[in-house]
Amino acid sequence: MGTKYQGTEEATRALDTYIKLMRASESLTHRIHRHLHDVDLTISQFGVLEALLHLGSLCQSELAHKLLRTGGNMTLVIDNLEKRDLVRRERSSIDRRFISVHLTEAGRTLIERIFPRHVEAVTQAMQRLTAEEQETLSNLCRKLGSP
Repeated sequence: MGTKYQGTEEATRALDTYIKLMRASESLTHRIHRHLHDVDLTISQFGVLEALLHLGSLCQSELAHKLLRTGGNMTLVIDNLEKRDLVRRERSSIDRRFISVHLTEAGRTLIERIFPRHVEAVTQAMQRLTAEEQETLSNLCRKLGSP
């Protein structure tokens, strides 16, 4: 479904492309993250666990930046993960304002168990595109996402 806006050719093309990009993104996100329902995780919670698994402990502001979330949202996400004993916060003894987030053993076990399923879902979804198309899409997304 494209735009019904009747403007300049440039504006109509841009809106139409944007709508298709957003619909594709939402559809893909929904299909890929279905498995998270089985383990009662949100996409943001999964993102935190995945980031901590692959990058190690990070402060909340780094996590928020990497996951494109607000600081307030990240606090809530981490609060909920902490309640489930999947992460723990540690306040720095040098700078009390600095709080790092770490995976707990339960968090590591969970993300290591579900991440392969995530990789498989992404791989399967992307198989609709050739390797060359995936590279092109990757480059276009990088270009669009740059400030």
